[in-house]
Amino acid sequence: MKIQKQELISLITRIRRDIGHKDVEVGISNLFFEKKTRNLLIITPDRPEKSVIIGKGGWVVGRLREELGVDSIHVEAYSDFIVPLYRMKLALVKLKEIITEYNYPENMPLLSLANLLEDRINNPYNVESLLQKFNYTELTTDEFHGEKVNKKSENNLEIEETGSEMESDILEIKQDKLRTVVALSGGVDSSASLIIAKILGFNPLAVTVNPGDIILPSYFQESAEKLAGKLGVEHIYLDVNMQELIDGSLEGRFHPCGRCSGIIEQTIMGFARENRIPFIIYGDLLSTGANSFQKEGEVLRINLPAVLSFKKGDVKDITNKWGLKKGIAMDVPCWGWYIKNSLT
Repeated sequence: MKIQKQELISLITRIRRDIGHKDVEVGISNLFFEKKTRNLLIITPDRPEKSVIIGKGGWVVGRLREELGVDSIHVEAYSDFIVPLYRMKLALVKLKEIITEYNYPENMPLLSLANLLEDRINNPYNVESLLQKFNYTELTTDEFHGEKVNKKSENNLEIEETGSEMESDILEIKQDKLRTVVALSGGVDSSASLIIAKILGFNPLAVTVNPGDIILPSYFQESAEKLAGKLGVEHIYLDVNMQELIDGSLEGRFHPCGRCSGIIEQTIMGFARENRIPFIIYGDLLSTGANSFQKEGEVLRINLPAVLSFKKGDVKDITNKWGLKKGIAMDVPCWGWYIKNSLT
């Protein structure tokens, strides 16, 4: 599809008149059309111009999609990218400092991440086109080719303890092939992190900390297992006992959230240190900029979606492409929710 900016402005103006909207100036900064997905991305200077193109109830952009014959239209305001761009630049400065601390082969995925981050800074609008250069669409496999460790299968290895109590012979995972632990809960953020880690060559091992079905429902476990299988990534469970946390929370002695996340992170960190794995990747979207990299001893923690200033829509688009169930695997339930509903 070839359409000039002025032609699109004229078309939007006509549609607004046809449906009885007020005549206002239509502002467009840039256009991007993805041929494969048939998605048109419209960048406006600010949010008021974005609202003009969307129209009341989405009627303008809906009619625009029909008349252009595209599958979807996304409208974004450039003003909403200013802060993420600043954060990504901070992250890039930090990442370049970190890269100097590593030798081959550990530095290779970090260099790939730096390249992706630079591309993202130059083109912050279209995640799909950026990932294409890393053969994004060619990763999927029909069968699982990794060594999956599933506590529910009689034919697979079962891990019952964590940290220093784990038996060394349990971890028959090839040390020379593993460079990164990806904390995989089955939600969209951690799932997108695993996909990108695979794309960038981090050679990930998916690790799911399992506190029990109440905190980690079975459909999240199924989602994590399915994704790891499609990517051909080794996947293991680390079981933890949170009975003390459950009892203390139900008795009202403390709020569970901080303690719960602390136990999960300590379990994963202990596993990485014991197995001499230098990187841990999380799906945290909050620790942005330079803080998206945290060095804890010899282990580097990378909050991957935060490094790239992804929004929820970005991670959803990535995971939807890999068959994650829409409307289910959004975020893993937390103990705060469970306790609240148990006491009411």
